[in-house]
Amino acid sequence: MTSPEANRQLIEEHYAAVWSGDETAVRRQVAADFVDHAMPDGTPPGPEAVLELSRTLRSGFPDMQVTVLQAVAEGDRVAVHARWSGTHQGRFRGLDPTGRRVGMEGMVFWRVADGCIAERWAVLDTESLQRRLGGDRA
Repeated sequence: MTSPEANRQLIEEHYAAVWSGDETAVRRQVAADFVDHAMPDGTPPGPEAVLELSRTLRSGFPDMQVTVLQAVAEGDRVAVHARWSGTHQGRFRGLDPTGRRVGMEGMVFWRVADGCIAERWAVLDTESLQRRLGGDRA
């Protein structure tokens, strides 16, 4: 069993690994049976779905920065309030690059088990992000 502080540190390191493209670290951090409750039904468990989403996001927003505004850990849970910002420089969700600088905030909740990330729940403002990019779907 890991401490809440170690769990918080793992999550912050995970954000850094995802956005830097450190796939080895992501595979080490994410449990083989990881479930992301914010992903569409049918998304397979484990780190590969995380890596695919990371590649897609980094391709669309290569300069994406994530700022953890608050991280609170208790037991096996970590709650994060974060801000994402970047420039739309690549194709994303069917939209050609706009060159627009965009950002969004959200809350992400994580569960850690045996030193690995086991579950994720997210509430992100993707609808306003999509509107700012000129699309009508989130």
